[in-house]
Amino acid sequence: MAKKVSKNSRIAQRAANAGSGKDHVKVVKPIKDPVTGKYTFKEMIVHKDEAKAFFANK
Repeated sequence: MAKKVSKNSRIAQRAANAGSGKDHVKVVKPIKDPVTGKYTFKEMIVHKDEAKAFFANK
């Protein structure tokens, strides 16, 4: 039977993974083609803090 991991150990592991996937979001930006008028979508995974900058850039 496996031993239970202590709470202090789990907190230390969480601190070590502080820059992991929970700080990132998937953003989808529609881009209109000027010739045909159809939309294509640009998808990226960026850090939460850079999401607004992603939509600001054209």
